[in-house]
Amino acid sequence: MATIEFRNAVGKVYFDGGMTEDGKMIRKSKSYRNIAEGATADNLHKALTQLGQLSEYPLIGAERVETADIMN
Repeated sequence: MATIEFRNAVGKVYFDGGMTEDGKMIRKSKSYRNIAEGATADNLHKALTQLGQLSEYPLIGAERVETADIMN
């Protein structure tokens, strides 16, 4: 039976970087590594939102990207 083993997680914060000459939105991002496996959604949202507020750009969102190994 195969199993999934957590490897790591990254928190990504996205910002509005303005508009291009063509009118398309520029999306900037910042990644924070070593997110704990057991981090709750509420705690992660609070931390990433607070980190995002340190930027000069307006915060537009955040996500958690998790990597895992599938073992047999």
